[in-house]
Amino acid sequence: MSEELKKLLQLAHEGITIFDFDGKPVPCIIMEEKKYDGILSAVAGKALSINTDLNILQDGLGHVFVEVLLTFSQGGIVEKILINANKDISFFQSLAKTSMIALSSPHSSYGKDNVFMIQLPKPEKAEDALELIERGIKQTNHE
Repeated sequence: MSEELKKLLQLAHEGITIFDFDGKPVPCIIMEEKKYDGILSAVAGKALSINTDLNILQDGLGHVFVEVLLTFSQGGIVEKILINANKDISFFQSLAKTSMIALSSPHSSYGKDNVFMIQLPKPEKAEDALELIERGIKQTNHE
């Protein structure tokens, strides 16, 4: 295993889940409580847009990571979350279906309370990303 792959595995965010919201699977990033509360207090009650970028990192050997970059229009907040797509492919499959990402803290009831929902303005970005991710993961099986 390369040093770079080891580093990415160590940096990958562990708090990734999916919850049912009105019958739809919504991908959720669970953040450390203090960070999550800081985001909520910085943006509460403000008109807000969140630019969401999905930067795909792959090594051509079937290892795919995605850096989810959330840039909030208020509060000067920029969050980078690295996700191991091999392990959490369902996150990106549900993102492509719903075009929504939820942020939550470890003590919230996912899908019920204290969940911050982000609607992607361009659903095709998530669909295109899923296609690239799945193609990158499959490279292992064909070589």
